Amino acid sequence: MSKKNHHGGAWKVAYADFTTAMMALFIVLWLTSQDQRIKDAVERAFRNPFTSVTKDSVGLIPNKDATAVRSSTGNFDSASVMELTMLRRLNEDLLKSLQSEGEDNSSVKLDLTPEGLCINVFDRSHKPVFEPQSIKFTSYGEWVFSTLAWEISRYHGFYVELEGHTETGNPPIRPDYGDWEISADRAAAVRRTLIEHGVPHSQIIKVAGFGDTVPMPTTEPTNEINRRVTVLLNIHPANKST
Repeated sequence: MSKKNHHGGAWKVAYADFTTAMMALFIVLWLTSQDQRIKDAVERAFRNPFTSVTKDSVGLIPNKDATAVRSSTGNFDSASVMELTMLRRLNEDLLKSLQSEGEDNSSVKLDLTPEGLCINVFDRSHKPVFEPQSIKFTSYGEWVFSTLAWEISRYHGFYVELEGHTETGNPPIRPDYGDWEISADRAAAVRRTLIEHGVPHSQIIKVAGFGDTVPMPTTEPTNEINRRVTVLLNIHPANKST
């Protein structure tokens, strides 16, 4: 009886060997049909399994979505799935918060960029966020930036950069105070508002004014859309050049 049972299990071993061989064949066939990036990633995995993660992925196989928050200049080595998820969730939360109050999207523009989330708040004449030629917020501007502050304060993994901009052609407010000064002071005013509404001061790493030197892409320098404050949320400020 014992001898019979011993021989009766031999087919299981043979079947296991056959299955393993077929799986190996399928893997080889699959690998030969892939592009060079995947082949290189698999090669790295076999050469050194502990450092096989690629710069474009959080796993073995390169992931195109993972490059969504990687700097085009190579400032970020990689972006994790968690960071991507946080960026997208923050973007969605901001859209919901602004739209819930009837925001028509003409004053606030959100863009997911290679560096993070870029929020442009425009100081339009029909819906200003600042008093004319002033760093004082309108009631609408106070609401916009307090809303941004509340949402940003929920995500402590991001660092904040603030940039003030103006359009070309503004007469100076006084001889020693023009576009450069007011754009910097408006960015500083936004910083104070963000901190007052819950954003830790250590989370804000840059406050700058650019005057009329950085117009919006494909926009005439004299267009009022260039009068704005840009709030950039990025992930790895230590890797960014200043």
